[in-house]
Amino acid sequence: MGYDVSFHPISPEEMREWYFTPLTWIQQGQEEKVLALAAQYGIEDFYAEKYLDTLRVGAETESNELFDKSHGFYIAVIQGFFRDYYYTRGSAFSFLAEEKPEYERYFTSWGQVTPVSFPNPMQNRIIENYCSGVYLSPDQVMQLLKDMEQDHKVCEDLERIWSNGQIAVLKKALSAAAELGAGLLEATEVVEPNPISPNESTSYSNLYHCDRDGVYLYIDTVSAQLANVIGRSEEQA
Repeated sequence: MGYDVSFHPISPEEMREWYFTPLTWIQQGQEEKVLALAAQYGIEDFYAEKYLDTLRVGAETESNELFDKSHGFYIAVIQGFFRDYYYTRGSAFSFLAEEKPEYERYFTSWGQVTPVSFPNPMQNRIIENYCSGVYLSPDQVMQLLKDMEQDHKVCEDLERIWSNGQIAVLKKALSAAAELGAGLLEATEVVEPNPISPNESTSYSNLYHCDRDGVYLYIDTVSAQLANVIGRSEEQA
């Protein structure tokens, strides 16, 4: 699948501190509180403004807009202003759950995470580009890491989705979340690496907080595909 998927370690408490509460500040015209919070966490001015802009967009979200395409996506974006996040190309829990619904035991719905009830419809999975996916709570992160070590079937299923070495990136993301006592939120197109011209990669969040392991794997895969195409072309010439 052609999705740029990122994984964001964040706890429900951090969602409230970094997104839901600041959202009410924006609605109340108290933008200076957002900048003060950003300064408290040492966020550079450029990214503090991007953080503020993201919250402004969130505050304008209509009640009929899909939560996953609005608030859920914005939470993934703002997480990347505060700490590192992780990238894999086309690999997501949402896609695994479509094939094997039993993996939903590792996921927590938005309705159990948000501090107040939102009227926005919620899919709790990736449905298209620029969309949040599933959320693993801190306990579910720990459980999945344990099962990956002890249950061969779980490990096999994950390695099939996170192929070509990407399983190492998933483990890195899960381990980072576990060390922080956080959960893990997936999303699409928060970051969009350019495998041909890496310096032209873009992110709605802080590009420099994107862990590079998954990006390098993507670049290697595209380079190998190009080499194969060039090789076949030369053989046919």
